[in-house]
Amino acid sequence: MSARRFPNPVFVALDVPDVGRAVAIARAVKPYVGGLKIGLEFITACGPDGVRTIAALDMPLFADVKFHDIPNTVAAASRELAKLGSTMFNVHASGGERMMRDAAEAARAVDPRVMVLGVTVLTSIDDSVIDSVGQRGPAAEQVVRLARLVKKSGLDGVVCSAHEIAGIRKVCGPDFLLVVPGIRPAGADRADQKRVMTPGEAHRAGADILVIGRPITAAADPAEAARAIAVELVETTT
Repeated sequence: MSARRFPNPVFVALDVPDVGRAVAIARAVKPYVGGLKIGLEFITACGPDGVRTIAALDMPLFADVKFHDIPNTVAAASRELAKLGSTMFNVHASGGERMMRDAAEAARAVDPRVMVLGVTVLTSIDDSVIDSVGQRGPAAEQVVRLARLVKKSGLDGVVCSAHEIAGIRKVCGPDFLLVVPGIRPAGADRADQKRVMTPGEAHRAGADILVIGRPITAAADPAEAARAIAVELVETTT
């Protein structure tokens, strides 16, 4: 099990196209979560000013940008993103070692505290999709191969499914940061996620950060939904 860098591992995914709505959700759930995540929908709709607004809420912020391009372009984008105040962001591990190294170096030149993560295999992808896009499966083995490359490239950790935690820990060690989306509380709709676990299961397995979106943000009362998850985590990990 890794050293826990975030006392509350839940990061709520603010996957909405409106700054006001994102801020309202963040403030409502702040007592029950440990951080915030913004992704492509929010960033595309709200731009750099929107990112700055969320960063100003004084909570750890994961910018889920999934950069994947030639090294020079990714480095330039990483440099600009690091100026906006996020705690961490990610790039696709399949972009290769040079792309990942250049991204990390560019971001850390702006702020050495910024953490850079590699995306392994999206949690919406299973073995059949791995085969259809010409990657070498099964998905669990591809995740471990990419995680090993991410560590070699000098990044801080990976984004992965909870089902791959044990394999990654074995090859990357206890201090490698594992950020896990595809988290669904017991009984919740899986939607488009395929490789999922409950919050308690994923945290016990060794996840450092649990990214939870729709089960909180689409709830009638996001604060109550976040509180219930916090209670579940306490009950299942003590």
